[in-house]
Amino acid sequence: MRTTIQFFDGCPHWNLADERLRQAMTDVGRDDVEISYQRIDSAEDAERLDFHGSPTLLINGRDPFASRELPVNFGCRIYETEEGPQGAPSVAQLRHVLRSTS
Repeated sequence: MRTTIQFFDGCPHWNLADERLRQAMTDVGRDDVEISYQRIDSAEDAERLDFHGSPTLLINGRDPFASRELPVNFGCRIYETEEGPQGAPSVAQLRHVLRSTS
């Protein structure tokens, strides 16, 4: 499984996403996940890459947290979690994604 964390330097939440992703991987016993990082440097890059804000997690090239209404955004992204809005998906949400993706 390939996972990419897309981010831009002005938003610190990608570190939280990385930490939570690694915890979720440990929790579900996924040692087959390759993590890479992609810095988004401009609004033009965000548009070209269909970037929905920092951090965006791509699992095998797909954003499992994007909805059709989510616009391209060169800014920090907010995720709705079971504990309210946060700057990254929760560990529980990431465990669910990892379990349901081959």
